[in-house]
Amino acid sequence: MSTTQSAGRTVLVTGAAGGIGYETARRLVVDEHAHVVLHARTAQDAEDAQERLVKGGVDPLLLSVTAADLADLDEVAAMARFVMAGHPRVDVLVNNAAVAAPEGRTLTRDGHELTFQVNYLAPYLLTRLLEPALVATGKPRVVNVSSSLHRSGSLNWTDLNRSQHYSRHAVYAQSKLALTLFTKGLAEFGPHGLTAISVHPGIVDTGLLPLYSHVGRPVTDAAAVVARMCSSDTQVLNGAYYDELLPGTPSPMIGDRRAMQRLDKLSARLTGQL
Repeated sequence: MSTTQSAGRTVLVTGAAGGIGYETARRLVVDEHAHVVLHARTAQDAEDAQERLVKGGVDPLLLSVTAADLADLDEVAAMARFVMAGHPRVDVLVNNAAVAAPEGRTLTRDGHELTFQVNYLAPYLLTRLLEPALVATGKPRVVNVSSSLHRSGSLNWTDLNRSQHYSRHAVYAQSKLALTLFTKGLAEFGPHGLTAISVHPGIVDTGLLPLYSHVGRPVTDAAAVVARMCSSDTQVLNGAYYDELLPGTPSPMIGDRRAMQRLDKLSARLTGQL
């Protein structure tokens, strides 16, 4: 993306206190001259990330911060309101924040399995609530950071909390399958003009690495992929799943329109949008 095209673009990156999110934010400001809203779980974490970026030479006028614990849907809704109050137009939303599933099944205060809420329900709610700001830009893009592990997942429609059969890999894969299916649903049924893609940024050396392998690539490599997918110069297939920079082969469920609609209705109910 050229500097001229990037000028004035606003990008919200969740999970920007470290890892892929932090490096993606840095690239978007330095290389793309976009205004980036840094999200972190706490205000202190977001401000610390902002301070590190500024010390690294990033223009402070191109940064702002927001905070929400994605394990609390009320905080997610409050963040959406806060972001729209300061940024009535959001060109790109990067749903990057995610957690590795805990060893033992854990429920949030909202009553949902932790991994499913943080990795899927919170991004779903944030995206839906930010739709007015996204649509206001004319050509909005949602970039959902997915995982190749979504292909091994299944949606346990009657027990999404996995109260009967819990495993770290199963709940993580389920959360990323839901996010990838939601992405396709946004392309099929979302607001006119919205482009949504999901992307597996590679096996990376982050806190999620134990779910994949013992060896991962540098975070900067993955951030380069995600930042590239945010660029208006990067032509993408609406609703597609990308394995790094190339279209990948998603789970067969991703093409199931009935599953998309079922997930959307269920998600709206679980997040209080019905």
